[in-house]
Amino acid sequence: MSNDNWIEVGKIEEIPRQGARVVRRAEGDIAVFRTVDDEIFALRDKCPHKGGPLSQGIVHGKRVACPLHDWKIQLDSGDAVAPDEGCAAGFPVKIKGEMIMLLLTPNEGCPNT
Repeated sequence: MSNDNWIEVGKIEEIPRQGARVVRRAEGDIAVFRTVDDEIFALRDKCPHKGGPLSQGIVHGKRVACPLHDWKIQLDSGDAVAPDEGCAAGFPVKIKGEMIMLLLTPNEGCPNT
């Protein structure tokens, strides 16, 4: 994996707690989430159910609820919470000072990349 695929997304405080920011990409948008505990996660901005925009969902704990049909998606893995099935591809993030860095290569393991 090349370090050239890391991009700056913005400062942590620029994303509201329990909110998201969208990184627009030709390959598909990426939602970057901030939890109430200031943890940062990134998922493909597409629910595995009907493709709803996860960035517009409600963040609670380490999950986001899809705004279309209320599917719960784990922010740390992208997996749908049972009984629902499927996953949204996750992307590595890291914090450099106050800046959020996003790797544009999705994590392995989810077929919905």
